[in-house]
Amino acid sequence: METTSRVGAEDAPGTVTEEGVPTARRRMVDGYLAATFPWYGLDEAFTGPRRLMQVGTAADGTVQHGSIGHGDEPSTRADTGAEKQRFAIVVSMASSPVRRSGDGTGVLDATTVSSAAWLAGSGLLACTRPPQMDHALRDDWLDQQTETAFELADDLDGPAWSVLSLPVDGVPVPFHYRESEYGWVLAGSAQGGVYIGAYGRGMSAYGLGFSVIGDITTYA
Repeated sequence: METTSRVGAEDAPGTVTEEGVPTARRRMVDGYLAATFPWYGLDEAFTGPRRLMQVGTAADGTVQHGSIGHGDEPSTRADTGAEKQRFAIVVSMASSPVRRSGDGTGVLDATTVSSAAWLAGSGLLACTRPPQMDHALRDDWLDQQTETAFELADDLDGPAWSVLSLPVDGVPVPFHYRESEYGWVLAGSAQGGVYIGAYGRGMSAYGLGFSVIGDITTYA
């Protein structure tokens, strides 16, 4: 799967739109609005802070996936008390068939629940890598763990995963679920041609529920 991440462009400090919204944040929201699929987050049972994180686009600019953060903002810095952080990140991913790449030179694989599991697994690693390692060792560790996450995502029926039933728009849906020393990862399907991935730490996955976000602009 070939995607690139895109976040809000940086503007001069204090730049705002006519509505009083910082321009960089407005452009980040625009990235989410460009998606042709619905966005999911935790349902109303979660009352903590929520935030936009980033969208992933194909070579032709089509939005393919994006993340919504809940709770603490993940950090790998040792001085932030990373081990005590409580967060859950919800990834929405468009269901796409086998298709030509943006430059027309190849074919992109169809997206599946495994694709969402891979995004969630790699996302967890990116925000929980051991901060005490030196740069070279941390890169080696991340490469190794990323490869492991890919292999696990490709074997959702394997022993590393269990099945967890969680509500999506009020309807119980089976999710593939696994835990590690760094946190938890889950992946499943929703209506509207969307796969849901999620990862987190410090918040139990067993009590989570998901719902479609009615108005993403409220996150601006």
